[in-house]
Amino acid sequence: MAITLNNGFKMPVVGLGVWRMDGKDVRDLIINSIKLGYRHFDCAADYKNEAEVGEALSEAFKTGLVKREDLFITTKLWNSDHGHVLEACKDSLKKLQLDYLDLYLVHFPVAVKHTGVGQTDSPLDKDGVLDIDTTISLETTWHAMEDLVSKGLVRSIGISNYDIFLTRDCLAYSKVKPAVNQIETHPYFQRDCLVKFCQKHGICVTAHTPLGGAAANAEWFGTVSCLDDPVLKALAEKYKKTVAQIVLRWGIQRNTVVIPKTSKFERLKENFEVFDFELAKEDMDKIKAIDRKYRTNQPAKFWGIDLYA
Repeated sequence: MAITLNNGFKMPVVGLGVWRMDGKDVRDLIINSIKLGYRHFDCAADYKNEAEVGEALSEAFKTGLVKREDLFITTKLWNSDHGHVLEACKDSLKKLQLDYLDLYLVHFPVAVKHTGVGQTDSPLDKDGVLDIDTTISLETTWHAMEDLVSKGLVRSIGISNYDIFLTRDCLAYSKVKPAVNQIETHPYFQRDCLVKFCQKHGICVTAHTPLGGAAANAEWFGTVSCLDDPVLKALAEKYKKTVAQIVLRWGIQRNTVVIPKTSKFERLKENFEVFDFELAKEDMDKIKAIDRKYRTNQPAKFWGIDLYA
């Protein structure tokens, strides 16, 4: 099952995110997920495991497990490389052992002090606040992203963590429209206005943190997950599915792409088994009613500044 992007390319609606995935675990994760039917992998320079993902993909291609053209590979430009877009993209391609990317995203709408291509640092100033580079505009970055398409290095380009206003601006100055906006969205942080705005203007929404971050974000940011919500638990019982499957199905029925992350084989399998049932409208409405406008991914903890304030 796939969504057709505004440039005609198809993006599988369920992908595997590899954030916070130890390099040593990546090989088995990628190989097992391909065997289960995954064809979409969401990576980023900042995850610091592109090389390990590349090794696994190379093995999958060489052994005939899957062909390159059957996979949809995303990676992202880090904040410190906004002034070095071409070099950063080539660095990611080299690590991933690929000739082209299916999708390249601007990871966050902020440029910070450059620390070396592919280093993906978040430099702080003397006050412990993210050292933002005010000489590079998002428009400049975007036009450099567009050049990657004309060079054949990437098929689609997009944005990530952009709000309505930044997305609107990107639409205004772009020659190549963003194909995707990847944002945090889940039942506790539904962001209907942003999702609908993007979809109205032909931008596919990919939901990162589609399960609300679960234990990982609780550990990093002290946030709570929607997976313990009584409404979702009741629906899981009704449909004889897990709460995670209910949440992922809800995301799919909103016409968003979901990229849950897990390192456990049983969860990998479970997260992909979301195509054999459909949530009734009244149940979609029940989930709509539990929105808390609650963000769980909070980089301000590390950056000393809240970019979403």
